[in-house]
Amino acid sequence: MIEAVVGANWGDEGKGKITDMLAEKADIVVRFQGGANAGHTIVNQYGKFALHTLPSGVFYQHVTSVLGNGVALDVPKVMKEIDDIVGRGVPTPRILISNRAQIVMSYHILLDGYEEERLAGKSFGSTRSGIAPFFSDKYAKIGFQVSELWDEDTIREKAKRVCELKNPLLQYLYNEPLLKAEDIVEELHGYREALEPYVTDTAAFLQKALKEGKLILMEGQLGTMKDPDHGIYPMVTSSSPLAGYASVGAGVPPYEIKKVVAVTKAYSSAVGGGEFVSEIFGKEAETLRNHGGDGGEYGATTGRPRRVGWYDCVASKYGCRMQGATDVAFTVVDDLGYLDEIPVCVAYEIDGKQTTEFPTTAELKKAKPVYKVMPGWKCDIQGIRRYEDLPENCRKYIEFIESQIGFPITMVSNGPGRQDIIYRK
Repeated sequence: MIEAVVGANWGDEGKGKITDMLAEKADIVVRFQGGANAGHTIVNQYGKFALHTLPSGVFYQHVTSVLGNGVALDVPKVMKEIDDIVGRGVPTPRILISNRAQIVMSYHILLDGYEEERLAGKSFGSTRSGIAPFFSDKYAKIGFQVSELWDEDTIREKAKRVCELKNPLLQYLYNEPLLKAEDIVEELHGYREALEPYVTDTAAFLQKALKEGKLILMEGQLGTMKDPDHGIYPMVTSSSPLAGYASVGAGVPPYEIKKVVAVTKAYSSAVGGGEFVSEIFGKEAETLRNHGGDGGEYGATTGRPRRVGWYDCVASKYGCRMQGATDVAFTVVDDLGYLDEIPVCVAYEIDGKQTTEFPTTAELKKAKPVYKVMPGWKCDIQGIRRYEDLPENCRKYIEFIESQIGFPITMVSNGPGRQDIIYRK
């Protein structure tokens, strides 16, 4: 059976913790899309970790961690992550990497940075991890698939073609040093050596596991609003973070995905540009940001301050619908305990009319939040394990949001650790 853990919003919802928690009963955890351009923060008995590419099951010895064909594989970063967690006392995880995954090259990262600098104030807020240039090359059919590393003629031919296509951009658009085919081939040789112990046909491995009745967790990166088709285009990522894409990005049948856990925060946050209707600013935002999470709302990949806002029921209802949520995990509820009152965005006003349906970006630019103010609970709720023991106003807040989004909140996270979870039926 397959269960998917995905983001309902802009990313940064707390998917890492939920995956890490659910992985205790799983056999396999799979990353099926995205790259090292976002991170999942996890707190467990080994310490606090920010994973960027490794699946959030790597802390369990019984779990096989898989990087599927849909992942943008930044080899040096993956190897560094493995070394980092093992160096901090985590037992060496069992990791498998798809032979159909494609490789993020060093020139992808350079091109990402050059383009952000060229766009200046109109940039996309990229993490400069090479993701957009990587996916551009994948679909232009000049990317390097892992399986090709052992085909010398192919990588040399492609390296030459890459130089022919990229060097005019580097010379005339960016005024930067040109690529050399021999340097690209040398880089690929290094990746071949690093990847050899991990590479296999992961789709076949997963199909066999399904036949054996194993439990597989699919871990998504970012969230619905960053989907290139259904998100806040063009301020989106370059691969689909929707649960439906898990069948493509991991090579498994879609009908095997039986459960979709959509993760959403008790307030809103985002890294990068794009429309964010319930965003708040100034001292109000800074106070919320500094109460947020374990160490505040700062990006796990970039370290930059996250944009924050009040809970957005319009975006979350849409996000859960697009994910096909069967369950909702409601995270960081404990961060709101300092507030006397908590605004909740229940609708958008566009051109004088209210709507609870999430619009396209052109309409979203005109949207203003419509708030309902809920009473706060003014206490620390960490350590509570039964839903009935939460303060009444906290329960009312959760139940109101559940009624607005129309999807069942079955898990409430009230702290950073694995044990900080409350299950609801």
